[in-house]
Amino acid sequence: MSEPALHEVAPGVHAWVQPDGSWWLNNAGVIHDGSSVIVVDTCATRRRTTLFLDAVAAATNGASIDLAVNTHLHGDHTYGNALLPASTTIVSQTKTREGLLADFILKHTPPVWDPAPNWEIADIRAATVTFDSSLTLYAGGTAVMLEHPGYSAHTPGDAVAWVPSAQVLFTGDLIFNQVTPLIFMGSLTGAQRSIEWLRTFEASHIVPGHGPLLAGADFTQVLDAHARYYKLVQATAAAGLDRGWTPLDAARDCDLGEFASLPDAERIVLNLHRAYAEATNTEMNLLAAMTDAMTYNGGPLHCAL
Repeated sequence: MSEPALHEVAPGVHAWVQPDGSWWLNNAGVIHDGSSVIVVDTCATRRRTTLFLDAVAAATNGASIDLAVNTHLHGDHTYGNALLPASTTIVSQTKTREGLLADFILKHTPPVWDPAPNWEIADIRAATVTFDSSLTLYAGGTAVMLEHPGYSAHTPGDAVAWVPSAQVLFTGDLIFNQVTPLIFMGSLTGAQRSIEWLRTFEASHIVPGHGPLLAGADFTQVLDAHARYYKLVQATAAAGLDRGWTPLDAARDCDLGEFASLPDAERIVLNLHRAYAEATNTEMNLLAAMTDAMTYNGGPLHCAL
């Protein structure tokens, strides 16, 4: 597996890419004008966040990180907040702050992944500044526009970071490039709606939440692939419910087709649990969903942290 690296995608805008983008291996970023610095997300563990922050320091000549944005609540994008300077202001959508404060995985990691993650981080650090629909931050004179789609998708509090002057879009986990999408803590219908919403950004450079960077010319194809995957989840859930099957039964019967070779294919089970819950207007059982995913996988889920 390739090592993580910081890539300059436009002047003053860098993306931190952690191959291969599977469980807990997220992307992050930094926007700066030589003195003012904004980071977009952190990483899951002390080791990986330290690598990221060292790369940011090298790219910005050691300038202080003024602001940090969390695109959503998941620990791969947020646990490293604890390692940011005390002077850094963390910003997120309101529901991301609420969800992160309710996190239990950091201190009570369930036996889901193999090898088990070694966080080396003791405490959650959530945003102290929140927004509901949108907020504009500035790295010097460079505007960074934070936008929430207005509904749950990957999670209830998803936000993109849009740098219009550079036409760079940080999508958070609304986009997984060459990795199986995950919506079990969000909404299937919302994820489907978010595809059309993302099309409205005239981006030349796209930093997905996981996986390789995208050029604007390739973005439509990736959005179309996400739409097809969500239709597959929706159709599989509908057929499973009609037959009285469990989400695990439906997943085992599902032909993943073009998506079968993507990392983390077992997410079909988690996504079906979400689709079932939406279709029946019931609460999703997170523990049951993770247990079924391990059963489908034949054991704990692969983790390369």
